[in-house]
Amino acid sequence: MSAPAMSARAESPPPAPISQESRSPAMAVRPWQATTIHDDIAAVEREWRALEARALVTPYQAYGWVRPFIETVGAAERMDVRFAAVRDADGAALAILPLVITRRNGIRFAEFIGGKHANYHMGLYAPDFAAKLDPAAARLLLTEIGVAIGGLDAFIFVNQPTHWQGQANPLASLAAGPSPSGAYKLALAAGDCDGSLRRSMSSHAHKKLKNKRNRFASYGPSEFLRAREPAEIARVLDAFLLQKSARFRAMGVADPFAQPGMRGFIERAAQADGRHAPVLELYSLDLAGSPVATYIGAMQGGRFSGMATSFDMESEAAKTSPGEILLIDLIKLKCREGTTVFDLGVGEARYKTTICDERDELVDSFLPLTAKGHAFAGVARAKRWAKRRIKASPLALKLAHRVSGWLKRGRSNAVDD
Repeated sequence: MSAPAMSARAESPPPAPISQESRSPAMAVRPWQATTIHDDIAAVEREWRALEARALVTPYQAYGWVRPFIETVGAAERMDVRFAAVRDADGAALAILPLVITRRNGIRFAEFIGGKHANYHMGLYAPDFAAKLDPAAARLLLTEIGVAIGGLDAFIFVNQPTHWQGQANPLASLAAGPSPSGAYKLALAAGDCDGSLRRSMSSHAHKKLKNKRNRFASYGPSEFLRAREPAEIARVLDAFLLQKSARFRAMGVADPFAQPGMRGFIERAAQADGRHAPVLELYSLDLAGSPVATYIGAMQGGRFSGMATSFDMESEAAKTSPGEILLIDLIKLKCREGTTVFDLGVGEARYKTTICDERDELVDSFLPLTAKGHAFAGVARAKRWAKRRIKASPLALKLAHRVSGWLKRGRSNAVDD
């Protein structure tokens, strides 16, 4: 990762040297002493993992998620990454912001690592430090980080949870407005897995699921399993990628899982490294030994976060909704294991509202640092507002999908011609 990052910096205004301290001139009024900027994630592993054990942190900012991502997808896309560590007077990390520097239309801005593959975008914060960051302090902190990185026009932070683990997300206080979509979740009651689902699902939904299970059972012997060993991970991942490819092809949209490095990322993040449990977990529902549905999720602390699911559209059993059957079995398993929250990620879907009875509210923040950044942030804010309005209107959303399909067919025809 270091070679691409150095190359990218050479094309932009020179930033502060990596790991250089940016000290606050008025430390007495700030709940931090300094910020340090790193471009080597291995250099901050020890303190990242130590902070992660007690911090407000989503599964998508866990060290075991971020490092495999930047060393696979990030390397393939030559991502220019920075890790901003916010420190106290003793040099201990109070917060870490995992950032990628993006260039678009002559604008250089920072956003959280992960893109669309990360449902939640947030930093890692010691709880007591997060409680001290009011909007003014949060804005000042980002300004200092921007100066330390150097050459930034703006920070663009989307899909930030307003709260995490019952505490306010400090950077969400700078939000320009809600994100286009929320995220759906279900609290799991220890020792009462069936009760958790009865609380959230209607009796009608339970009856439909029971009928689907009975029909699914008529197709033959089945097995619900977690892939742990490399060969099993590869088998389930093969099925997942094939099923996803077929699904996106049928929808006429680009397959985000065909992105260079994605397979390597999932394989690496799903395997234990000998000292730490893997952040990603892969599950499948097998019918006669073949996966008819798969599920990928990220585990951090007491929370399981669903990343992606798929099913075999060519299977006769597809009409019985094997993906939903797999999901319900997975929720029960996680409840038995002591997981306290199960989320289904960002975006609207019927099965999410059927299973979940709570939402994580998400917001978008746009902090310009230069005149160019002001203009860019304004455009970015307007696009997110328009997307939110479209998603709020079923008619507008249907029209947007139709127009998108026309445009894709037009581009395909142009290539064919």
